[in-house]
Amino acid sequence: MASTTSATISSAPPATVLDKRDWIAGLEKGLSIIEAFDDANPRMTASQAGERCGMTRTAARRYLLTLQHLGYVATDGKLFWLTPRVLRLGQSYLESARLPRIVQPFLQRVTAGTQEIAYVSVMDGDDIVYIARNGPNRTMNTGYVLGARVQAQVTASGMLLLALSDPAWVNQWLATQALKAYTSYTIASKERLRIELERIRAQGWALSEQQLELGMRGIAVPLIDRRGDLVGALNVTMPMGHESSEDAVARVLPVLQETARAMRNLI
Repeated sequence: MASTTSATISSAPPATVLDKRDWIAGLEKGLSIIEAFDDANPRMTASQAGERCGMTRTAARRYLLTLQHLGYVATDGKLFWLTPRVLRLGQSYLESARLPRIVQPFLQRVTAGTQEIAYVSVMDGDDIVYIARNGPNRTMNTGYVLGARVQAQVTASGMLLLALSDPAWVNQWLATQALKAYTSYTIASKERLRIELERIRAQGWALSEQQLELGMRGIAVPLIDRRGDLVGALNVTMPMGHESSEDAVARVLPVLQETARAMRNLI
């Protein structure tokens, strides 16, 4: 059942170089203000936002007030918080990007063949972002909703994409990461994670169990485009129930692999 993935697809996204004349610092700072809000910091003062973004309170307040004027931020005069208008930014990607639109019929095929929720995810920085999904809603603490972001190393798709990245980039990535343990099953040792990534790279697919949420399992295969480049991961998540790892892989992996092959000439 194992299959080795060609090393020709294993490369991290190339770094881009921008001429200083084309750099708009204000845009960078405005986006950094938006990204500063998270589950731990849903509402912030200008001082708190500035501290998180490395700018003064006065500068942060100006950006926040501009974002408020544009409708992306609301305030009570002291605290600031994001408005639903921010979702337009993500929706613009989902509606304009080619990959989320192309994969949807194939996700339906996976769901029909496995009776599990199917996803397509891509790497963005240190996280996995779910850009397409198909299947019934299921109560999960982590909630893989469309657009959800999860640390890469605790998901099947994330470990797969890490494993198939350039080894030098992975070594640098590991050197800068602080691996967080979400459950007692989370791989929090860098050496153990390195061994697991090497195993995944050799077999060409990934299995992750209970690393992010107890009782949940994920299986992922790579999505390769017609040029042979790695563009994302196709995966399913499922409750572990009474099904063994071997039985789950035997039931789901062939469907994922067949679907990924069928998608290759279209992406």
